[in-house]
Amino acid sequence: MAVLIDQPRWPAHGTRFAHLVSDASLEELHRFAASHGVALRAFDHDHYDVSEARWHDLVAGGARPVEPQYLLRALRGAGLRVRTPDRTPKRAQVLPGLRRAWAGLVPGQQALGEDLLRRWSEPHRAYHDVRHLAQALLAAGRLAGDSPPAAVSLALWFHDAVHDGEAGGDEQASADLAVSALDAAGAPRRLGAEVRRLVLLTAGHRTETADAAGGLVCDADLSVLGHPPARYQVYLRDVRQEYSEVPDTEFRVGRGRVVAGLAARPRLFHGEAAFEWWEAPARANLAAEDTFWEARGGGRGLRSGVS
Repeated sequence: MAVLIDQPRWPAHGTRFAHLVSDASLEELHRFAASHGVALRAFDHDHYDVSEARWHDLVAGGARPVEPQYLLRALRGAGLRVRTPDRTPKRAQVLPGLRRAWAGLVPGQQALGEDLLRRWSEPHRAYHDVRHLAQALLAAGRLAGDSPPAAVSLALWFHDAVHDGEAGGDEQASADLAVSALDAAGAPRRLGAEVRRLVLLTAGHRTETADAAGGLVCDADLSVLGHPPARYQVYLRDVRQEYSEVPDTEFRVGRGRVVAGLAARPRLFHGEAAFEWWEAPARANLAAEDTFWEARGGGRGLRSGVS
């Protein structure tokens, strides 16, 4: 088992970057990166991007310099390589598709769509941004087997339109925004009321078995839990970045409560298709979170009182 690093050859941000990987496990990679002060935000699915200025320190700390071809072979051999189509997309990549989706959903309301995209693109967002919106809409489309009901799609467009980090308050503000915006757009009031109801469900992701639309919205919003481990860890990276001002111990207590609450549910997903596709990998991801945070923090993972 070894941590490998290639030469800093990739230009960005006025310097050059190298790739830091493990030929054994992501846990080993996270542990090495954390112990040498490499920030979690530098993690990218199967490697850390490290600047030229850090290269010699990391080599002195035990990273073995290798050629890029060897590094890629080692990743593939360990089963850790994440191909480009399987990675979380860049923000700019999803915008054209989102604009097309909005135009087909609410014709003649381009200004409202652009206002929503502006909200979803706010600089403080790291996870709850346009990529999450695109993922939720994609999941809903897959679950619906065709175009989801308009109320479901609109609920996903509005469900995190307000995101100030206030649990419950953000969902309420987003629901209120949906009602006022749809009313101003001339939508039927019953549609606005249904979108409001669906948005509010995303505060707890619970609904009745007979509520097909509610189950669809909740399952689409939580579909990230069922992603492959490397992409799930990118989700964890982004969630941590959204709460970067919160100290590690406090963050882990809060995150531990979220994980414990989810893990205690009889089932995470309402619909049978969502349950079949995502339930098992989601539970495996949640169970592995403690190891992830422990590797990154050099101590206990999800902190006391939240087991």
